[in-house]
Amino acid sequence: MRLKPFMPFCMAFMAILSLGALLALDACTASGDAVEGTPLPPIDKGNSSSVVSNSSSSKDSLHVDPTILGMFGWAKIPKATITRGVNSFGVNSFSMATTEVTQKVYEFVMGDWPKQYKTGDSIAVSSVSWFRAALFCNAFSKLAGLDTAYVYKSIAGDSILVDLKINYSAASIRLPTENEWEVAAHGGTSTTYYWDTDVASKYAYYGQTAGPDMVAQKLPNAFGLYDMAGNVAEWVNDWYDAYPKKQSDNYTGPEKGEYRVVRGGGWSDKVTALDPKEREKLDPARSKVTLGFRVVYSTGF
Repeated sequence: MRLKPFMPFCMAFMAILSLGALLALDACTASGDAVEGTPLPPIDKGNSSSVVSNSSSSKDSLHVDPTILGMFGWAKIPKATITRGVNSFGVNSFSMATTEVTQKVYEFVMGDWPKQYKTGDSIAVSSVSWFRAALFCNAFSKLAGLDTAYVYKSIAGDSILVDLKINYSAASIRLPTENEWEVAAHGGTSTTYYWDTDVASKYAYYGQTAGPDMVAQKLPNAFGLYDMAGNVAEWVNDWYDAYPKKQSDNYTGPEKGEYRVVRGGGWSDKVTALDPKEREKLDPARSKVTLGFRVVYSTGF
């Protein structure tokens, strides 16, 4: 039986407990040792327990639910700088989910899921458009008592968000920026792949024909992030375009565009597509069986 977003409280609570146990099993190393993500950075709590709307509210009115946030393991990504040519781009510290969004978590938050290549609670969800990923982030933020990052006028057609703006100052769950994703994927290394010259298949699920895999089945990078290469490729927030020639901190991409950026390479790709610097582009209304997403938690910048 599928969970519905407006189920009675007792059923929701039991589902959360079940998800917590499932994800605790997912977040293990190849040796079976549990992975402990860095705790989320503190956030001010107010007296209100109400869920915020699509428009952002003051941080001091937030009532954060740690049980909902506990559906994911979280890794603290340190402040860093990306250098491209002669330009440097600063990236503030943030927290990233240690795994890609699974089918079970997606269904719990959204009440349903798109048709999957293959199904399984711990398998990374795929065939999700960028717009649907953004709606997931908003819904998850509301469940957790956070602000929402994606502000829009209306929803048209197949989940197309009209007059969309992304509020990066909000304390919220959202997709990573392209620079945030790349910093996280490198795991503090400067080598081409975060596993350096080790065997790629120990760290990444790629070159396959059987569809996406369960999350966290390969070794993580040094930040404790699983599947930053392979399994499903991942949506990021930025519109696709050439990188700017002027340096800036916390760069969030062009103001408008036709395609959104995809990173990480998917389960059917060759190893060359797994380089953290590789980028793809796709219409945000489209979806692919090789494409999913993961989320970040940011207190805003």
